Amino acid sequence: MYGHFTLALKYFRYLCTAANGKGHGVHSPFVFEFITRVLNDRRNFYAFDAIEKIRGQLLSNHNTIEIEDFGAGSRVAKTNTRKISAVAKGSLKPAKYSQLLFRMIDFYAPKQIIELGTSLGITTAYLASANPAARVTTFEGSTAVAQIAGQNHQLLGLKNIILLEGNFDEQVPKWLEQHKSIDFAFIDGNHAFKPTMAYFEAILEAVHENSILVFDDIHWSAEMEQAWAQISAHPRVTLSIDLFFIGVVFFRKEFAQKQQVSIRF
Repeated sequence: MYGHFTLALKYFRYLCTAANGKGHGVHSPFVFEFITRVLNDRRNFYAFDAIEKIRGQLLSNHNTIEIEDFGAGSRVAKTNTRKISAVAKGSLKPAKYSQLLFRMIDFYAPKQIIELGTSLGITTAYLASANPAARVTTFEGSTAVAQIAGQNHQLLGLKNIILLEGNFDEQVPKWLEQHKSIDFAFIDGNHAFKPTMAYFEAILEAVHENSILVFDDIHWSAEMEQAWAQISAHPRVTLSIDLFFIGVVFFRKEFAQKQQVSIRF
């Protein structure tokens, strides 16, 4: 993981070099549409307030839970005691990015959605609320965390979420054997090169031309930057969008040539 100073320098460089966040000077009609109709959609959708209320409750919940952490490739869980508020502060995606995921689901209308890393279920709730007709399958390694996520989804009345507990290395391949097509995936699992590439290569078997993959924390460490560079360069990826804290990958064949863009967000 990069230190705060290094990450701040990288973020400053991103702000200086990324394309204008309003779409000025963007030649690709698809990217322009993404910027103007998804990235910069400022509407406060119906689900936002209810989900953010639960986020606030989690951030002020000082009860403790025992968390199992398998780590990259480990089959033996390490357990540690943490406050729910600390888990929420450290692992929940900020509203700005969770709500962007909601808008992407709302705009592109994927039906088969997966999430690697449920955490306390806030991002999952955004994914599921955006398209009630979609099925969201989310994977979480810790039973205690998964239980809280499930409770949150019940409070929100969300019926289109399937929450699978256990080691990703076992659960994800098992799920992929039974589901051959993925429309949208949010990958927020182990933030290291090897597991990130393993997730990408496994999911790649189920993507199609209109699939969208979103990777969390692509500049979090040198390993994550290496993974993002390799994913962006993959022959099947036709467009990658770097938003600094997340990266978005498309496979559409309509583009005359591969595009790799950074956009200020």
